[in-house]
Amino acid sequence: MPAPQLVLAARVQAALAAAFGPSYADADPVIRPSQFADLQANVALPLAKKLGRRPREVADEIAAHLDTTGVIADAQVSGPGFLNLTLSDDWIAMQAQRALEDARLAVPVVDRPRKVVVEYSSPNVAKEMHVGHLRTTIVGDAIARILEFLGHDVMRDNHVGDWGTPFGMLIEHLLDLGEEAAARDDASVRDLTSFYRVAREKFDGDAEFADRARKRVVALQAGDPETLRLWRILVEVSQRYFDSVYRRLGVTLSDDHIRGESFYNDLLAPTVRELEDKGIAVVSDGALCAFPPGFTGREGEPLPVIIRKSDGGYNYSTTDLATIRYRVDNDHVDRMVYVVGAPQSLHFQMVFAVARMAGWLGDEVEAEHAQIGNVLGTDGKILRTRAGGTVKLSELVDEAVERAATEFDKIPHDESFDDATRAAIVEAVGVGAVKYADLSVALDSEYVFDLDRMIKFHGKTGPYLQYATVRIRSIFRKGGVDPESATGPIVIGNEAERALALKLLDFGSIVAQSGETSEPHRLAGYLFELAQAYTGFFETCPVLKAPDEPTRASRLALCAITLRTLVTGLDLLGVPTPERM
Repeated sequence: MPAPQLVLAARVQAALAAAFGPSYADADPVIRPSQFADLQANVALPLAKKLGRRPREVADEIAAHLDTTGVIADAQVSGPGFLNLTLSDDWIAMQAQRALEDARLAVPVVDRPRKVVVEYSSPNVAKEMHVGHLRTTIVGDAIARILEFLGHDVMRDNHVGDWGTPFGMLIEHLLDLGEEAAARDDASVRDLTSFYRVAREKFDGDAEFADRARKRVVALQAGDPETLRLWRILVEVSQRYFDSVYRRLGVTLSDDHIRGESFYNDLLAPTVRELEDKGIAVVSDGALCAFPPGFTGREGEPLPVIIRKSDGGYNYSTTDLATIRYRVDNDHVDRMVYVVGAPQSLHFQMVFAVARMAGWLGDEVEAEHAQIGNVLGTDGKILRTRAGGTVKLSELVDEAVERAATEFDKIPHDESFDDATRAAIVEAVGVGAVKYADLSVALDSEYVFDLDRMIKFHGKTGPYLQYATVRIRSIFRKGGVDPESATGPIVIGNEAERALALKLLDFGSIVAQSGETSEPHRLAGYLFELAQAYTGFFETCPVLKAPDEPTRASRLALCAITLRTLVTGLDLLGVPTPERM
């Protein structure tokens, strides 16, 4: 089902061709979003100068040749040359009915599915996830869900930090304590966070320990079996922790999606050799570097991408290039989406440029950095604890759920809940509040983490949207009607019904746009607008007490499709929707 904007654009294009010749059929009319009851096409103004005619005359010609049959109720020219198009109530109702009857809400699967890898979350082994991982995890998961819904073949990739020099000191500290300290079934990452801190202190203050740690790194990189066994203990304990966080957040990542830095260790040397063989990597100041064109320092000197350090070691750039090479040669991906913090922008620009020089990226393979902005405290600075430390992700979610419980108890309820049910609801509300607040902001923008605002049941918040779905469900419960049995037919009888139905018709185009641009905030914003349109409908149009049975059936159908759209959209964002609240 095409969105109203696309339908009208096609009609206007046909009118352009009929009025001024086929060469104008490729013009790209600008149609304003369908939240306007009267959609407006600003096509006459840009054409008037080219045609040497007044804009109003051009608009009159388009209107005269416009096919309004079945779709457009009225076409009027206003102002200097705006073409105001009013959709037919019958057409709106027909399209809403089609969406109601379709399992996918009439959202088409893409014509050309692509194989897309979405890299997100990427925590470090032996360290607890912190607020910096919040956005990369939540936004990345939403992008993966949306692309999958659209029909793309999505690979989730959790590029965890599980390799490198820190593991020398971690393994040696593990041996000092006894490996049972981390091998216990109940071992938590909080143990490992402290474990890491102590290992670091020993490395910095104990020369003998530091020497052992350096030798252990060499053994690890050489594939020593015993060292690898000890390394796996640390990795497995961390994986158990990651899994617990992902389950709580409702994130679709699993152990199967982990491809840590260790996965690419054996691919680093061949990747470097290929860059050398192609003349891309050259020695500069003892290091092997690539100099992608267009990147210069303050003095105008070329900026290097260090491929191999002067001591012979590899770095993040090497791993990222090996990753791109593997994804192209082995995974055969068409698109790569890196959901990583905005401060890494230059790094990825230069790595992508080197990959293009090597021929790994081209017109057929797209790589993009979905830049993630910082999370700020209410003071406008990077969110930190009162002591100035990094905020742990688990503690942040704990506080959100506690605040949600307090707010939940303030709202009126039609029923009482036992302790287990209440706990499940407030967990969903707290988690949903955090996720929606994050996803409602453009991913490259900073935002203030304000729990007082996030957990409110009014305004642009997750709880408001969750409560909207519950309110709709309560209508069906009170009416003794199953939402699945509310089949209409839909009839548009007033402006509130029209506004709601029009907003519903935007769902498919918004989901498609969110997936194409890797911008889930577009979907988040749309769902809020839909909930507002439903509130206007609910306050204006009695449903169960409608004046007659056809009107009641139509309004129940509008409720049913709104419920499905909200639940589907929130699920694409990873926001849970409780049945009752």
